[in-house]
Amino acid sequence: MQNYKKIFIRASGDAFFSYFCSAMEKIVEQAVAALRSGKTLLYPTDTIWGIGCDARNGEAVEKLYAIKERDHSKSMIILVESEKWKVESDGRPTTYILPKEIWQGELGLEVADNLAAADGTLGIRMPKHPFCQSVIKELGAPIVSTSANLSGHPSPQNYEEIEEELKRRIDYCVPPLAEFLSGETRGSRIVKLNPDGSQTILRP
Repeated sequence: MQNYKKIFIRASGDAFFSYFCSAMEKIVEQAVAALRSGKTLLYPTDTIWGIGCDARNGEAVEKLYAIKERDHSKSMIILVESEKWKVESDGRPTTYILPKEIWQGELGLEVADNLAAADGTLGIRMPKHPFCQSVIKELGAPIVSTSANLSGHPSPQNYEEIEEELKRRIDYCVPPLAEFLSGETRGSRIVKLNPDGSQTILRP
């Protein structure tokens, strides 16, 4: 894992905005390069911190299962570009568990064979988060997202609570810049779309 040091700057107005854009663009560039080369990523989301990889890369997905020490029966979700599928909600980040005919057919998503659940369903969320959106757009593909904790351990509410052992196992860790943080300390709401069109709330 790479190291970071805090940088304090004096700037105002457009000067700070330009600095932030340059910093974010550089970090997005590094994150996308890591994903394209099959590496794993620790990154901020619209909910809590997550770890992930290129959703198309089966070997990278296997790395995530190994890193989390997680059973394959517990599938992970993917984050997609918001413009591809818009869903109205009450504003809380929501993950939708979709049957295969929807996520593969209607959404046209290509993901690794070892990513969907045994019944073919797949969890999908469109994050309202500038870093996630930029990475997905630049990569041109969905990214895997699963909470940044070892299997069976509590999910971290912030960057400081992420276990050091987990950080050491990840290839590229996004620095916890204040502008990247969502302020959310809970995981997303989870809603399952059933074949008959009804919905089941799995996590309120």
